[in-house]
Amino acid sequence: MKTRDWFQSVYALLAILVAAIAIIPSVSRAQDDARELWLYYPTNLLVDQNIDRLKEIWTRAANAGYTHVLLADSKFGRLAEMEGTAYFRNIDRTKKIAADLHLKLVPALFSIGYSNDLLGRDPNLAEGLPVVDTPFVVKGGVATLAADPITLPKPAFVDPAVRIEANTATVSPHDANARVCYKIPVTPHRCYHVSVRIKTDAHTGQPEIKVLAGERSLQWQNLGTKRTQDWTESHVVFNSLDNASVNLYFGVWGAAKGMLQWRDWKVEEVGLLNVLRRPGTPVVVKGNDGTIYREGVDYDPIDDLRMGNQPYAGEYEAYHTSPTIKTRLPDGTRLKVSWYHPAIIYDGQVSACIAEPKLDELLADQARRMKAAWGASAAGWMMSHDEFRTLGWCNACVQSHQTPGQLLAGNVARCAKLLAPDRTYVWNDMFDPTHNAIPGPYYLVNGPWTDSWLGLPKDVVIMNWNHDKRAESLRFFTARGHKQIVATYYDDPALGQSRNWVETAGKDANVIGFMYTTWKNDYTQLESFAKLVGK
Repeated sequence: MKTRDWFQSVYALLAILVAAIAIIPSVSRAQDDARELWLYYPTNLLVDQNIDRLKEIWTRAANAGYTHVLLADSKFGRLAEMEGTAYFRNIDRTKKIAADLHLKLVPALFSIGYSNDLLGRDPNLAEGLPVVDTPFVVKGGVATLAADPITLPKPAFVDPAVRIEANTATVSPHDANARVCYKIPVTPHRCYHVSVRIKTDAHTGQPEIKVLAGERSLQWQNLGTKRTQDWTESHVVFNSLDNASVNLYFGVWGAAKGMLQWRDWKVEEVGLLNVLRRPGTPVVVKGNDGTIYREGVDYDPIDDLRMGNQPYAGEYEAYHTSPTIKTRLPDGTRLKVSWYHPAIIYDGQVSACIAEPKLDELLADQARRMKAAWGASAAGWMMSHDEFRTLGWCNACVQSHQTPGQLLAGNVARCAKLLAPDRTYVWNDMFDPTHNAIPGPYYLVNGPWTDSWLGLPKDVVIMNWNHDKRAESLRFFTARGHKQIVATYYDDPALGQSRNWVETAGKDANVIGFMYTTWKNDYTQLESFAKLVGK
């Protein structure tokens, strides 16, 4: 080979090598810049068949390009109870499936807001609403409620679709609201029970009992009425808080077809219902003269045996027969009894008190157990702070001299520290001033949620589901230095919401991924979603 040809060949080879070297970091950068694709997957790992189902769905996800699974199970808050069951074997099966499919697992823990799983460990750790100086009187060694009965006045108004005859209200099909409203006097900081019998026939609406005081709704529990049912008694409970009167509604909001009837509705003050027993929720029994009586001395210990365990630990029923106060005080002694009770939101949600020190012990124990169970298989941890709807009332909260937002800031900082140095994630809403972190009123929270975001370490990744104000929300967390993953789909087969998010997120470098989020176990759009958000 001529010398000139040899140099030309070497030069050409070097050029190829230089080009190849230049390509390698470009490919690496492209891989680094690719957005993550997440699957939200709630399940019950105790059931063997659920692992088989999990493998089927996760295989589809992996084939479609998904990279992460956010795994939720209420039993993550009860790992101590899972000893000796198939649960930990199924955790190992789950870890292997994820590894084989090259999916990164992010388990969820710290159910702050929807706290029932943690409260299964100690139902008394629920946040409590105060009941103050309910009147009791002693007779035959037992103190019982001595409140005046409540007689409902003439309705303040009745919508045209409602016809009332005697003790029955019949609701005909309607295109607007169909309600009966009573304005009733109440005593501040007392506990009230509302009961009614309901009958339906192919009714398409959602019957509700609402209790409104100014801008605040005092009653949030769903009735669970079926589309067709015979006469069935429903119960809700509300705390009057600082109000002297309320508007009580029985009705349906919006259009509905079919037949609905209400019968035998009544309101009554109740005593010692769902009594919380912890340092931050003291029970006080005193005489009309202010004498404080001693539990275990002047009266027997008070224990509400059905509090927080119906139908199982961590679940609370709206109403049951109150426990009695057995006492050695003489007949005719008049008492003022104060206590705290949890608030039930919608279909059973009860929130824990994050100001009570024992809750921190449970959170630390959960973190330790979860790390032991998942080990290196966990690519990070999801802190499940979400839709926190009751806080700020009990002694633990009041004596902290902090707002709900400040309490939450401290809590999330402690939670993140428990998981360090691993990567952590959290839902946006309770730390988002354009979502739920607002001045209020917010459900049954006593004070503002503002400044909650100050407790978030900058390396916590935000799982953002604020669709309605998505642009503002993304900007807020970006300005605070947080990476974000968009949680969308929300059981919308048309993927309209998801398209909105893709358009809004654009090429924002702080949006590092999208998550297929379903509350109905609907995985029909897994592949379509991946194609949409992967553009």
